[in-house]
Amino acid sequence: MMKLQNMKRSEDTEQMLLMDWAAGAESRYPELRWLHHIPNGGSRNGAEAAKLRRMGVKKGISDICLPFPHGRYHGLYIEMKYGRNVTTQEQQEFLRAMSDAGHCVAVCHDAQSAADMIERYVTLGERAILKVTGGSFDSRNVYWDRNHICHVETMQERQ
Repeated sequence: MMKLQNMKRSEDTEQMLLMDWAAGAESRYPELRWLHHIPNGGSRNGAEAAKLRRMGVKKGISDICLPFPHGRYHGLYIEMKYGRNVTTQEQQEFLRAMSDAGHCVAVCHDAQSAADMIERYVTLGERAILKVTGGSFDSRNVYWDRNHICHVETMQERQ
């Protein structure tokens, strides 16, 4: 097993931390057993990239999926970013399409932001929608853009 403390923080390490959190939270939220990463990104050699495209890999698909309905949503998609990274046009199109199809969608900038989003999602009451009160989840800045995509960031990222 990789030791995260020896790795430079990145989108990859944040996703690993998120999955570690989810494994520990499964006893409270059993559906987290099915939380998964969709490996559509990353750098690959030409032959491997061509093979994966033929197998159905597509640009823009979100990093994290929880395929369980909660509230008014059919499932949850999270696009992970780290630092000042921003979503690509393809990622924005995917998130908008999934939102239009009834999924809850978010862009999270670290593992804790994603964990906060997931916890709020899995505790939604029947027919409820995710609401943000006062623009924050604890020490997180949260806002909805015009495409109904929720952005969850640490407060310092917005400054």
